[in-house]
Amino acid sequence: MAKRALITGVTGQDGAYLAELLLQNGYEVHGLARRSSSSDVNLSRLQWLGIEREVQIVDGNLLDLSGLIRTMRDVKPDEVYNLAAQSFVKSSWQQPILTGQVTGLGVTNVLEAVRLESPGARFYQASSSEMYGLIQEPMQSETTPFYPRSPYAVAKLYAHWLTVNYRESFGVHASSGILFNHESPLRGIEFVTRKVTDCVARIKLGRATELRLGNIDAKRDWGHSKDYVRAMWLMLQQDVPDDYVIATGRTTTVRDMCAIAFKHAGLDMDKHLIIDPALFRPAEVDILLGDATKARQKFGWEPKITLEDMIVEMVEADLKRLKK
Repeated sequence: MAKRALITGVTGQDGAYLAELLLQNGYEVHGLARRSSSSDVNLSRLQWLGIEREVQIVDGNLLDLSGLIRTMRDVKPDEVYNLAAQSFVKSSWQQPILTGQVTGLGVTNVLEAVRLESPGARFYQASSSEMYGLIQEPMQSETTPFYPRSPYAVAKLYAHWLTVNYRESFGVHASSGILFNHESPLRGIEFVTRKVTDCVARIKLGRATELRLGNIDAKRDWGHSKDYVRAMWLMLQQDVPDDYVIATGRTTTVRDMCAIAFKHAGLDMDKHLIIDPALFRPAEVDILLGDATKARQKFGWEPKITLEDMIVEMVEADLKRLKK
């Protein structure tokens, strides 16, 4: 019998790559997706990977506990990956209550549904390096104290500790991946890496002349989503559930990340890059740098794709999209 997995947020970047990985490993994959009255479910990322017909889409919403219970009852998953969230940090200041409800309390609903209907399922929670915020140590590991600096990070921290609580209180096989920034050609256009590569592609094709950014001296530990979903899967293959930092161990400024994209396109960054004070965050996270020693030692995880190769892949994908 093939293992059965349920992925919330299956239409997002990580959900799509995770679905692809699980299908390659012989899983039956079900994906929870939220519908709206104005449009059908956006399957563009699954279509980009050519797997949209292989994933069984289930209507659902993290705020609807009764619906989640029915989904668990119908799907009977062996593994549940909770990737759904209001995940754009900037929007969390404008929509703090929604962010708290979906990104924080929504996880309570998923965990309750697992506990009540699929107590034997293994559960993965997508935690975030944003929880470290105002960093308390130069390199962040599983033991580094958290200091969230946005409503999104606060909501993620609630969900993170709730996952620990369900593991310790109810014996749920629940693990959290504290994932540092991870990108790909499937990244949403509102995120800085994709904003950069899309704009660079537009400038290259003569469709734009400038790239406007905020704090380009902020430093991030960037990896590729493909590498990071592999870590998610490995966590749930462990006999004992636990929490793991997933990161490359290399930090790079937004400025230097931009330079990689402009250089690949053969463009002079200084002629096109404009700093816009309106794009600065109310409370900035200046630097993030992750220590993935525990994941490396426990299940041999290592990133395979470099930042340079990832940015080049993203620029080329955006050029391809725009030419179409």
